[in-house]
Amino acid sequence: MSKVREYIDFWVENSVHAAEQYSTPGASQNVHDLVHRLVEGASGQGISEEAMTNEVGDLTKYISGKLSAANEAEKDRSK
Repeated sequence: MSKVREYIDFWVENSVHAAEQYSTPGASQNVHDLVHRLVEGASGQGISEEAMTNEVGDLTKYISGKLSAANEAEKDRSK
């Protein structure tokens, strides 16, 4: 696994979480804010936005998908 992919996976695991409010369907996190934080954090590790895009494709779509998956898992868990 590449350093870039390891960083993205670690960041997603620690930063992308489902909405916890039972009355709120879907995430309370803003995808664009998450992408900005990912890019900013990666930059501090010497990882460029371009390198991350080469690894996982469009970052906004990738993070949005991870957030949707987290929300679906939470919805299933809370049933």
